[in-house]
Amino acid sequence: MVAAAKDGDGTVVLTGATGFIGSHVLRALSARVRGEGPAPGVRALVRRVPDLGTADDTAAVEWVRGDLTDPGALRGLCEGARAVVHLASYIGGDERRCEAVNVDGTRALMAEATRAGVRRVVHLSTAAVYGAGPHRGIAVDEIPAEPVSAVSRTRLAGEAYAREAGAVVLRPGIVLGAGDRWVVPGLRELVERVPAEWDGGRALLSVVDVGDLARLIAAVAVGPHPVPPGVHHAAHPDPVRVGDLLAALSAQGVLPPRPSADWPWSTCLERLRATPGRASERQFALVGRDHWYRADDLWKLTAEPPGPGPLSRLADSAEWYRACLGRFGTA
Repeated sequence: MVAAAKDGDGTVVLTGATGFIGSHVLRALSARVRGEGPAPGVRALVRRVPDLGTADDTAAVEWVRGDLTDPGALRGLCEGARAVVHLASYIGGDERRCEAVNVDGTRALMAEATRAGVRRVVHLSTAAVYGAGPHRGIAVDEIPAEPVSAVSRTRLAGEAYAREAGAVVLRPGIVLGAGDRWVVPGLRELVERVPAEWDGGRALLSVVDVGDLARLIAAVAVGPHPVPPGVHHAAHPDPVRVGDLLAALSAQGVLPPRPSADWPWSTCLERLRATPGRASERQFALVGRDHWYRADDLWKLTAEPPGPGPLSRLADSAEWYRACLGRFGTA
């Protein structure tokens, strides 16, 4: 059980602080609250307290050891908090774990936030709840959510509890940047299995740099412009062509040089099926076909500038990707 904080101490409760997106959000939140005096800080619920030394961006963090699936670990967690930012989720293949973390854990955390009277709640979901595309320029809930995996089904179910608690629910698409161990590694496998331009590289994707997403999440949580509860897409407002994304990664030496062949989608699928690998046909379609969701409203509501776009940010994370994946010769 967490020791109760004093009412109104300005703490921001954060889950998922050691994950890909969460570690960037932790820095963004810490930077914001550090300028507000000694009282505000971040209370981070983690399964294992990280060894971070005395870095400036974590100096104001209160680390609380616990698990979302343990109701006792959540008791008192939200006392005195001005905001709760819920980023933790399970995205593996264990359906029971999906249910325990993404549904039951979210329900328990939202109940604590409600009981403590927290005014701002932010919940991270995913645009994958819409299911199979193609989707081109879709507004929030313009089409019904039709999740096709245990992960997206349970994250959609978790959304319901967050919305009941008055949360701002965020649905990002593709998130890029240092710490990404899913998107670009998956793209590397796919370009090796399907060595051609995928249907002209014309698919439009909702993409955001993780630093820009973290900045947006921090603005929703503690910024000066309150955002009404509800669901929002969380991506850069301008969609990205997959051909441009692959070309930019190739130019940074993260992916192989761009192929000269241009295959129609049916041929791409045939080659994928004939070449075994970890990535599924569904995962290939998520990047090879349109998955673009309109995402300009949240930037306007928070008065945050969206920045130059995720392709312009790739140079900042290219060294990290090359270190993880190995270097290709630049195009």
